[in-house]
Amino acid sequence: MSISTRNLTPPFEVVDRPLDTQMTISFGPQHPSTHGVLRLELVLDGEMVVKCVPDIGYLHTGMEKLFEYKKYQQGIVITDRMDYLNPLGNNLGYCMAVEKLLGLEIPERAQIIRVMMCELQRIGSHLVWLGTHALDLGAMTVFFYCFRQREKIMNLIEAASGERMTPSYFRIGGLMMDLPAGFERRMRSFTEDFPRAVAEFHDLLTGNRIFQRRTQGIGIISAEDAVDWGLTGPSLRGSGVALDIRRVNPYSGYETYDFDVPVEQGGDVWSRYLVRMREMDESNKIIRQALERLRPGPTKADAPKVVLPEREAMKTHMDALIHHFLIVAEGFNVPAGEVYQPIEGSKGELGVYIKSDGGPKPARVHVRGPSFVNLSALPVMCEGEMIADVVAVIGSIDIVLGEIDR
Repeated sequence: MSISTRNLTPPFEVVDRPLDTQMTISFGPQHPSTHGVLRLELVLDGEMVVKCVPDIGYLHTGMEKLFEYKKYQQGIVITDRMDYLNPLGNNLGYCMAVEKLLGLEIPERAQIIRVMMCELQRIGSHLVWLGTHALDLGAMTVFFYCFRQREKIMNLIEAASGERMTPSYFRIGGLMMDLPAGFERRMRSFTEDFPRAVAEFHDLLTGNRIFQRRTQGIGIISAEDAVDWGLTGPSLRGSGVALDIRRVNPYSGYETYDFDVPVEQGGDVWSRYLVRMREMDESNKIIRQALERLRPGPTKADAPKVVLPEREAMKTHMDALIHHFLIVAEGFNVPAGEVYQPIEGSKGELGVYIKSDGGPKPARVHVRGPSFVNLSALPVMCEGEMIADVVAVIGSIDIVLGEIDR
């Protein structure tokens, strides 16, 4: 049999060996570097990966079927638990899909806050990726630096929504509630300090020769193959394809923000690393612009049958309780039809398909998850590499098994 030699340098030498000299091992699902309960069936020739077969389903929850048993507003809590590192992005994709069916117009303040919170969540997701990716390759210090910054983000999300990991802050028609007093000041303080944190990450990793040797030229996938396999997000842009949903199919007013779409040409682990590092700076830039645009105003659409009105519009607390019960418990009917709403999640294109039969519950919900699709290209990246490099490749595509096994 013939084996790729693109990552071999002297004194390594490739020789043909009979199949009985190959060994099949199970990598995961308990292995910490698989980033969740992922199992890989690896066929090895010595330490070289000849074949890689992902085996998923250990975390299967049937979330898409659960949507059919929930009212539209109740389904928001399910989205938090898919990609649990990007819950606000999941909230947004689902809410926008339902809003498209309803034909709702979202107030400007709510749109700006949505953009701001989603970009904050994107930074938080990238920080978890960076810390765990570096830890996989033996750089322990970076993990603590990343989680110090992520803790600030979690505190901000908790201040706005009351929750850290599962905020359910976005609602069909707007937001759960407006931002608390002092939130803008705290957010502005974070955006001013964060560039220094990114500079620290670069000091620790980008110039580190060990990290460079573990990532450069490893897990290469060409632009053509990346497109053919359906890669999106940083995994695609790391192969030189400048595709970003916020640019090509803008939503929530993204077309009015000034930001760059980071692209690298190498198609390897190193390129995907650089794209995400630059994306954190761009997200920080968007948050700053959103803060400058914030003006007083409503945060919910003017649709009393769909959303709970602003507090000032309710005469008594009992009126609010009754209205909340009618909306959430009894639900509201959504016009029959079907819709697909894509957004740019932290890991790539997150698309939500909803089919309505005119009732208070969706007839069908399907999520196009970026982690699930990106994982399918893992064999292309791993075959021909050393087994030690498989860890680096898995970390570079930034998967979350909660979304893959949904």
